[in-house]
Amino acid sequence: MGRVFRPQAIFTAFKYSVYALLTLNIFLFFQEESLATDQTFSGGINLVDIIQGFAATIDTAAWVVLLLLFELETSVLDDATLHKPKTKAWFLGARAFSYSFILYAFYGYLSKMLLTYNISPFIIEDTCALVGQGFSSIVTLDEYSLLNAQSCLALVDTELFRLDGEQVLGSASDWQAIQWLAWVDVINSLTWIAVVVILEIDVWLQLRGRLEGRFVNISKLLKMLFYSILFAAAAYWGLLGDFLDFWDAFMWLVAFVFIEMNLFQWQAETSADPAG
Repeated sequence: MGRVFRPQAIFTAFKYSVYALLTLNIFLFFQEESLATDQTFSGGINLVDIIQGFAATIDTAAWVVLLLLFELETSVLDDATLHKPKTKAWFLGARAFSYSFILYAFYGYLSKMLLTYNISPFIIEDTCALVGQGFSSIVTLDEYSLLNAQSCLALVDTELFRLDGEQVLGSASDWQAIQWLAWVDVINSLTWIAVVVILEIDVWLQLRGRLEGRFVNISKLLKMLFYSILFAAAAYWGLLGDFLDFWDAFMWLVAFVFIEMNLFQWQAETSADPAG
């Protein structure tokens, strides 16, 4: 007897594979940001500045926790379980933990963006004379390479700017490029916060049987606008940023499509069985 084709099982496996890949991104961002902080915080990073250096790592970890909470609420646990006091308390604590770090990460993105403006003109006749002295040049945001005999030539006869207090160099266009990327980080983070605020309201109303009518339409319109902004940010990273930023942004959009599908199914089941 052959195997039975089960589309739902395949869909579920694909969904949780996406969640697993997003969890893996925590470690990939940590690896990337560890290398970057060696250049932007060459004197060592302290506890206060750690959010600037590891904003993406902290942000991704907090979002993975929040994603799993939404998955449990909208797909895994039934309404009776979600209404239990102990379950409510557990979700409240987990949410408080996640949102505190998400907001902390937003502050980190904002701080990192402001950091990229802390630059001063750097005048030198022979840029290649800096090779071997610990200077780095900009590749992209969170990626800086030590000057060598080849990379220094690209900075010859160029108006250079140096990150204040650090040995990171770049042209005006280099700094402008990473400033724009840093701004996209800030906009992306703030937009995701707006998305989950609406989702939280959706879930809250759904649990009380009041997710209907006018709010549903407003919710859909707002989320369509916000998801469009997030898609534009992902496209921008794909064109001008690095692959990890693009890949992470794309995977998060896919993950929250699953959450939206869960919510739609939850609404349909509740409508079909109001007593449930």
